[in-house]
Amino acid sequence: MTKRIFRSVFLASLIVFLAGLALVVGALYNYFSSQQSEQLRIEAQLAARGVEESGMAFFGGLDGSSVRLTWIDSDGRVIYDTDAEADKMENHAEREEFIEAERYGFGDGERTSSTLSEKTVYYAVRLSDGSVLRTAESYYTLPMLIFNIIQPLALILVLALILSGWLASRLSKRIVGPLNAIDLDKPLENEAYDELSPLLTRVEHQQRQISEQLDELSRRREEFAAITDSMSEGLILIDSAGVIMSVNPSAREIFGVDKTSEGRDVLTVDRSPEVRELLDKCAAGRRAEGYISRGEREYLLTASPVVTQGERRGTVLLAVDVTEKLRSERLRREFTANVSHELKTPLHSIMGAAELLQDGLVKPEDRGRFLNRIRSEAARLVQLVQDVIDLSRLDEGEEFPREDTDMLALAKEISASLAAEAERRGVTVSVTGQSCSVYGVRRLLWEIVWNLAENAVKYSRPEGGRADIDVRRLSDGRVRVTVSDDGLGIPKDQQERVFERFYRVDKSHSRETGGTGLGLSIVKHAAQYHNAEISLESEPGRGTVISVTF
Repeated sequence: MTKRIFRSVFLASLIVFLAGLALVVGALYNYFSSQQSEQLRIEAQLAARGVEESGMAFFGGLDGSSVRLTWIDSDGRVIYDTDAEADKMENHAEREEFIEAERYGFGDGERTSSTLSEKTVYYAVRLSDGSVLRTAESYYTLPMLIFNIIQPLALILVLALILSGWLASRLSKRIVGPLNAIDLDKPLENEAYDELSPLLTRVEHQQRQISEQLDELSRRREEFAAITDSMSEGLILIDSAGVIMSVNPSAREIFGVDKTSEGRDVLTVDRSPEVRELLDKCAAGRRAEGYISRGEREYLLTASPVVTQGERRGTVLLAVDVTEKLRSERLRREFTANVSHELKTPLHSIMGAAELLQDGLVKPEDRGRFLNRIRSEAARLVQLVQDVIDLSRLDEGEEFPREDTDMLALAKEISASLAAEAERRGVTVSVTGQSCSVYGVRRLLWEIVWNLAENAVKYSRPEGGRADIDVRRLSDGRVRVTVSDDGLGIPKDQQERVFERFYRVDKSHSRETGGTGLGLSIVKHAAQYHNAEISLESEPGRGTVISVTF
């Protein structure tokens, strides 16, 4: 702004100076020209009187005169000239000043030299005898006059330019100084030009609005950061050029990057074909979904385009951990298949025995064995259905009434219930420990101890095996129930899967024991219902120890 003011003031000063100079020179030139013409007229009249009185003798005392005198006869012939020989001069009958003098008694005229450097002014007076006396004087034309005084004019012009520049600089600084001194943080507290008051008032109003909007934007940004930072889902915001704008902590953990990934191309963070395919689809303006694996986790990756006014401005990439969901779906499919299989086996056995009895193909002495088989398979079906119902109720989070249960007394009851089965298999069941009370669902606590003890009896060494139940309170106040056996044991690579539904380590042996394959799964869910911890220690051929800590 200072430069613009300086240029404006400087040019204005320069133009005014040049215009003033031209006006003064022109006015002075015209003034002196008119004065010279008047002087020439007076001199012509005086000379005419002198010639009238003295004739040719008048010219004898005019040596050194600056005015040229020419005496012309009535026919235009030059009688006398102060600057040239009369007989060598051309006839002046056609000169305008001569013609006017002959006609009106006086006349004037002017002629400029061929070089335009000099102008001659003439004034003629008619004498009484018809002859004409003419005076003439030459002087510079205006351009020639300016040319002759060009040096002083240039000096004046340089001085004028310096003065104009100094005045323009000083004036521009004085004008801009108060503007530069304005404190825009406090626009109403400035002592500036009165004309700026409306502007400063508006600036203060807009500044207040901007401050409020910045505070609101900062608050929203903090809220957004707080929300995205607490999300378990991974969130990545990408601009239209594919550059990462924001990555929340979950996304950084999923993709194994840090905060420095912001500002980089998204493909430098993850170059997997799945991510690239999703981004390509999203770039075409479509929402895309796909699954990616990171470590042992599975994620549903969703790429959604951000479109405003019909133009894609960026992409939102959302990664949701669906490991448990996919695992649950897989388990559900396996569970459905296993339930169908487990139901068909006893049903086929029941139907086969029933058809044989119905067709009379069973000997009378074998009818009891077939009926007993039908009864045992039906009992197995009932137990399977009950186990499925129990698992479904636990999966749905159904609430059961709670009460204080003495776990040692409960273990002794279960030991008594298993006594006949243990005796048949030649397994010794023992209960040790101390009386400890657990506040929980008695039936679920029964299921936990029963299934563990029943498995211990079933999988102990036949004829001489042991199944031990121990109940005691730990030093931290928790209650631990431990069931151990000295049976087949569980291989290390299968220990994590034994609590899955219908999973069996030794399927051939499991068929012989007649289990449903849901016992340990019920133990796991019932323990989770009571917030209890399960630990398993086992070694093939040396038995298994399972502890549940409440």
